[in-house]
Amino acid sequence: MKHKPTTPLGKFWYFIWYEDSIWSWIANIILAFIIIKFIVYPVLGALFGTSFPVVAVVSNSMEHDSSFDNWWNSQSDFYQDFNISKDDFKSYSFKNGFNKGDIMILLGTEPEKITIGDVIVFEARNKTYPIIHRVVKIKIVDENLVFETKGDHNIYQINAPELDETNVTLNSYIGRAVLRIPFIGYVKIWFVDILKAIGLAKLV
Repeated sequence: MKHKPTTPLGKFWYFIWYEDSIWSWIANIILAFIIIKFIVYPVLGALFGTSFPVVAVVSNSMEHDSSFDNWWNSQSDFYQDFNISKDDFKSYSFKNGFNKGDIMILLGTEPEKITIGDVIVFEARNKTYPIIHRVVKIKIVDENLVFETKGDHNIYQINAPELDETNVTLNSYIGRAVLRIPFIGYVKIWFVDILKAIGLAKLV
């Protein structure tokens, strides 16, 4: 059995790593949050070239409810209007979409290198979380590069005051999704849901 230390630093170390109490458990959660928020996250951001190197998917807007063929049959009219064929879509990254609760790893890909079919993350007006949708069109507006996006699960693009998918500017662009880690993001979602339930958080 490990003996309790007598120095202040030793007592703190023992409290964090060895003490079996609710307060030690809470302290570990807080410490993990601080390390991830202020050390791990900034380091990943510097390595991947984006302010959001890791994001949790918090909506169902990129989910496919069935096989690729069945999904395509329900969505083909929209994509054909954008000259995107079934074979084109099959060549895209995350062609089968992804799910709420997934973790997505982002790269700060230069906007000029983004292509149709890429999944990008961008900020929307009046929303506290970024949007992760697929690029369906790239255009030049007033000599500026502009993306149009759509969630795979959605029937149409969203065009509303808080989110206009027909006008995703470079100022709102954050990065490109390159890797999916299934369902780990539910840890964040559940944690924020608890905060919302007790009135400490309004939105994921």
